[in-house]
Amino acid sequence: MSTTLTAPRHTRALPSTRVRARRRRILSWIATHALAVAVAVMFLGPLVLVALTALMSDEQALTNNLWPESWQWSNFADVFARSHLLGWTLNTLMYAGLGTLFMLVSSVPVAYALARLRFRGRRLAFLLVVTTMMLPPQVVAVPVYLIWARAGLTDTLWPLILPMLLGDAFSIFLLRQFLITIPREYTDAARVDGCTDFRTLVRVIIPMARPAIAAVALFQFFYCWNDYYGPLLYTGINQDNWTLSLGLATFKAFHSVQWNLTMAATLLVTAPVLIVFFFAQKVFIEGVTLTGVKG
Repeated sequence: MSTTLTAPRHTRALPSTRVRARRRRILSWIATHALAVAVAVMFLGPLVLVALTALMSDEQALTNNLWPESWQWSNFADVFARSHLLGWTLNTLMYAGLGTLFMLVSSVPVAYALARLRFRGRRLAFLLVVTTMMLPPQVVAVPVYLIWARAGLTDTLWPLILPMLLGDAFSIFLLRQFLITIPREYTDAARVDGCTDFRTLVRVIIPMARPAIAAVALFQFFYCWNDYYGPLLYTGINQDNWTLSLGLATFKAFHSVQWNLTMAATLLVTAPVLIVFFFAQKVFIEGVTLTGVKG
């Protein structure tokens, strides 16, 4: 009597080498980037919460339900209808745009002089520039305000824009640290060809210092965009000259129980900054990374 062995119909196939390699790569990536993913979730969590709350109704915004029951896209239109958001945006763009432009026009030549030109008192001048970074603006707020009041420029944004023509200490410091890393052979060759200091700055230094210039420009733009103390001090009760930061604080005070509208306004104010940084992050990181630390 003979017996025959039959194989089971359903056999579990062993995972192939390719599948095992893929799983190994996934696990390796998770182990390598676990901390980065956790930090990213920590930073993105509040932004996601703001976006979800901005799309809720008034009643749901006061509950513990985090997911919108009905998507209220009209909240963004209500923000424009109940505030001067468009005018505040134009004021902020004027403040940030002109402030950044004036800062570059005044700070780049000063940084070039401190990094490249040889003159008596150069180190003392650089020390004074660095010293001004340690002086809080609140210390000189009263005398500076009196100066602008006598000039008749209070209740406007010009007391915040015009000082940028005198340079910015932080920007001068960063630009100077970058410029001293550029080999002197380039500037020496330009002088041999007959270039003046101004032409050397425009034709040689500025094209090579574009990453650093872009970095300080973004720093200044973001500072002006988020500045609250300056507009609060100088624009006062003149609502027509308010910026987004000051207008957002006032909007929150008037709509303190309508968190959906407050979060919608917050999202509208924050979105331009995120968009600018998203498209300029490569040159921004490059400029900050290449900024030297030589003395």
